[in-house]
Amino acid sequence: MKKITLLYAALFMVAAAFAQEKPKTDAAAADALAKQLQNPIASLISVPIQGNFDFGYDPNSGSRILVNIQPVIPLSISEDWNLITRIILPVVSQTDIYGSSGNQFGLGDVTMSAFFSPKAPTSKGLIWGVGPVFVVPTATDKLLGAEKFGVGPTAIGLMQVGKITVGLLFNHVWSVAGSATRADINNSFFQPFLAKNFPGGYAVSLNTELSQNWDAKATTGTINIGGSKVIAIGKQRAQIAFGPRIPYGNGNNSDWGFRAQFTLLFPAGAK
Repeated sequence: MKKITLLYAALFMVAAAFAQEKPKTDAAAADALAKQLQNPIASLISVPIQGNFDFGYDPNSGSRILVNIQPVIPLSISEDWNLITRIILPVVSQTDIYGSSGNQFGLGDVTMSAFFSPKAPTSKGLIWGVGPVFVVPTATDKLLGAEKFGVGPTAIGLMQVGKITVGLLFNHVWSVAGSATRADINNSFFQPFLAKNFPGGYAVSLNTELSQNWDAKATTGTINIGGSKVIAIGKQRAQIAFGPRIPYGNGNNSDWGFRAQFTLLFPAGAK
């Protein structure tokens, strides 16, 4: 776990150092990318590497490092519609998350989403997308996944007014196959989000990521506050972000945590 933390910290510091060495980054381009990044279904290819560091799981003060590798690829499927695909590949290192459960390291379950989204906002400025979401049991340890295949709907809606973005991402997953000895999946995920952009590719954001397990009547969530900046590493555009995670709910929650994210950007997305 310490090696993952140090590796992630090193990556983050190197990116920050390159950002300081590139003071002539095109401010207008950085601002445009920062605004696109507030829209999860923008026509922008991106590869976020998101590190979530959580500590203080009861009763043994357990800890978890969850690194989500989540490429987002928009595809133009007609003159008026895009298909935005999003994969979340979790790499996990955790210790005593479920009491005296020891240490586990490996892959978690993969989540794959596909949003069908109009290329143009509505007349009121609403940007939206709907489609399916799938959960694939790729976990390398039984304590890192549900051992179930899951499927369900996902949807997103947001508006961007000036430098402000506000929106909501939702999905619900039911299990349809998998281990008969594991609990079924009947989970909803809600992510309302709010962000404001500032000149120079800077932004601040606030969101909550709430998971509701309806069968177990368990709620787990975090409030995430972050500051970010679009940078240039040579000719490669990227974004760095950092902020605290505040846990809540009656499920298996930590006491505190933080998030650090490094995102590679490829502006030539769907047209």
